[in-house]
Amino acid sequence: MRILERVQFLPTLTALAGLMTSGCMVVGVDYQSPDTPVPDAWNQSVVSDLRGSSNSLEKWWKGFRDPVLNDLIDRSREANPSLEAALEAITEARAQRGIAVSSLFPQANLSGDYVRQRASESLVTPSPPENPSNLWSSGFDAGWEIDIFGGLRRGVESADAAIGATEENYRDALITLFSEVALNYVDYRTLEQRIEVAESNIEAQEDSLELTQNRLDAGLAPKIDVTQADTNLNLSRALIPQLKAQLVATENRLSTLTGGYPGALDSLLARRTGQIPSPRAGYSAGLPVDLIRSRPDIRRAERELAAQTAQIGVAEADLYPRFTLLGSLYLQAENTGDFFNSASRSFGFGPSFQWQIFSAGRIRNSIQVEESRTRQALASYENTVLLAVEEVETSMANVAYERQRFGDLSAAVSASTETVSLIKDNYENGLVNFQNVLDAERTKFNAQDEQVTSEGLISKNYISLYKALGGGAKTELIPPPSGATESQESEPEAEEAAATPES
Repeated sequence: MRILERVQFLPTLTALAGLMTSGCMVVGVDYQSPDTPVPDAWNQSVVSDLRGSSNSLEKWWKGFRDPVLNDLIDRSREANPSLEAALEAITEARAQRGIAVSSLFPQANLSGDYVRQRASESLVTPSPPENPSNLWSSGFDAGWEIDIFGGLRRGVESADAAIGATEENYRDALITLFSEVALNYVDYRTLEQRIEVAESNIEAQEDSLELTQNRLDAGLAPKIDVTQADTNLNLSRALIPQLKAQLVATENRLSTLTGGYPGALDSLLARRTGQIPSPRAGYSAGLPVDLIRSRPDIRRAERELAAQTAQIGVAEADLYPRFTLLGSLYLQAENTGDFFNSASRSFGFGPSFQWQIFSAGRIRNSIQVEESRTRQALASYENTVLLAVEEVETSMANVAYERQRFGDLSAAVSASTETVSLIKDNYENGLVNFQNVLDAERTKFNAQDEQVTSEGLISKNYISLYKALGGGAKTELIPPPSGATESQESEPEAEEAAATPES
């Protein structure tokens, strides 16, 4: 679509007269939503997981069936400062729209003053009879710019679109906040699982150290077996502090996202769910064209384009005269007793116009500036759509391939667990050296750690996919009410699912 189809006006008196009588022509460009082509279907698709209702994406975190996650989302929605700032931006945009609308109506000023003055008696002009003298004055003046060419109306149109852009920015902040809370929560549970895996392997390695020490004491094994077992054990122990430090950092991040200080979530996170939260199937990805309606960043870019398009008319209005009705009424007297006499009245009214007939190209260049900014906004909108499709496709691929990787890692864990058992038996019977035991234990530990990490990555990839699809953004702007959280809403299905968590 060609976004800039300029409406040309001839700056002649004939055209001016026609516009004044018809009143139906407005400077600038009449905005039309851009028709941006998108693919007919997704290139990558996690079909079996994305066949539910698209409405379920509104509260995708409920599908993880984790009451702690639900509580964290509620807290972040109620207390996150960044979200409050985004909400206040809407109030600001609405006030800016009110300022723009006020320009369509008459403006009046009430004034009053008192002056005591003395004229010089040394001048050629004779001084007044009473010197010094008093002057009491009060009244008002009013003016009304008649928006014949629509420049002021284009300003209101731009302000309306700006409100829409800030509302979409709020929804986008919701999506980003909810996904960041969920991602950090999954990280937290993943780290807990990794610590448990490490502690379990440390216990097994302690048994191996005891085994080598017993064989050394019996003269059946060299001391190097003991030192190798001890080295392997301490290296595994060294991983625990690193994981715990990451755990604390993740908890602190969750506290900040939910509007609290470190330690505020200790009791909540202590409610162990015994698993890394994973989503159930039933969310619809829809079609690529649905992104234009579901993603707030795309809708925000479109509203920004609309706001900028209206600015062309605001700039173009300077090519034409401005007509204003002016009026004033004052009471002026030297004595307060005469202030309200009819003789103290002074007034004036009548129409006026201003027309800048020469600006050395300033107005024309201002119009070109707004046209260029509009083309930039259009390009930004189209780029936002491209990035959105890319983000969804990438997230789908990440989900699909990480699940394959998790399956392979699960098989590796099973095989390595059996390998450790067999090699330990062979070592006790003197059939293999201890290096084989070390290699098998390390392989098993790494496989289990990678398996847990992969399980967390699958959940995080799903979260990224739901975010990319615009999940979590309300179709209408509903700011969080004071003292109320989402948990107060009726969610029987989610509550039932939360009561019976599944892996």
